[in-house]
Amino acid sequence: MMKLKVFRFNQETGESHYDTFEIEPSAGMTVLSALFKIQEEFEDSLAFRYSCRGAVCGSCAMLINKIPALACRTRIEPLLKGEGKIKLKPFPGMEETVSWNPENEVLVEPLPALLKVKDLIVDMDKFFEFYRAVETTFKPVSEPPEKERLMQPDDVKELEKYKNCILCAACVGSCPVSGKDRDFLGPAALAKLYRFHIDPREADDESRLMLANSKFGWWGCEFHANCRAVCPKGVPPIEGIGKARKEIKELGKKPD
Repeated sequence: MMKLKVFRFNQETGESHYDTFEIEPSAGMTVLSALFKIQEEFEDSLAFRYSCRGAVCGSCAMLINKIPALACRTRIEPLLKGEGKIKLKPFPGMEETVSWNPENEVLVEPLPALLKVKDLIVDMDKFFEFYRAVETTFKPVSEPPEKERLMQPDDVKELEKYKNCILCAACVGSCPVSGKDRDFLGPAALAKLYRFHIDPREADDESRLMLANSKFGWWGCEFHANCRAVCPKGVPPIEGIGKARKEIKELGKKPD
């Protein structure tokens, strides 16, 4: 038997607490399947977000043993064995809020840096507001050709680093800056913006860079690297942010 200690939150009253559930883990059980088991057998009011169950949609990101992760791909057994631990820089939400024993308990909480809605569900509106603000849509500089637009292998390789984001917001949940400054655009939006900036099929100018040329954009990052460590798809936002800042400096357009 093992225990899941789960954060509960009532938005109407603003009250929160932790409930502990004891379950028998099955082979290969994930945190998401454990939550389903709790919902079906113990507490049908437990709220959490999910969709694909295959690490594609990003819906089930939450704080698991104080690490932002996808519940659908985080298995119970390795957690109890202490495997796969990630060393992160301190961020709001990492601090201990309740006593728990990682040897026989799994602690499940909502992602930090985002407003709580109910239990493990957070409000993603601000996250997507920032995402839309940096115009993360393809804007080709030329009319569509008769065949596909050709790209050089090196360009494709660089783009590949940033295109796999699944919008789970784990990076935002782990970001010390996002946790203290709600106006910071965040790692996901900045990584996607950089992806379009370097796309050779778009205009070869600094227009994309200037969309985030402020203390709330490129210059707000403190390079803690938590975002890269927790990303389930290996996207490295800090690499793109660093390169964007270097380009802006070379253009002489760093904000005061």
